[in-house]
Amino acid sequence: MVAVELTGHLICAHEGEAATVRRYLPRHVELTHGEPGCLHFEVKPTDDPLVWSVSERFVDRAAFDAHQARVAASEWGRITRGITRNFVVTEREK
Repeated sequence: MVAVELTGHLICAHEGEAATVRRYLPRHVELTHGEPGCLHFEVKPTDDPLVWSVSERFVDRAAFDAHQARVAASEWGRITRGITRNFVVTEREK
């Protein structure tokens, strides 16, 4: 079986975007941890107050795709749509 991993950064253009991330991120993390197939999900601040490090791992492509669909339709997805995401998605044998 092949797990799907996403790594990278969420990059805010200004403090207003960073404030939005800080406000809405806890609920987004909570919902993601509750998704079937989520093995790991972490979004943490870096030394730059406008940048967060993102690390995700899902049991398979179907679980990852379901997560992406949920995010796209969620409050988090709508509110953070304009924030830059610099992510790499890889598939790895479990």
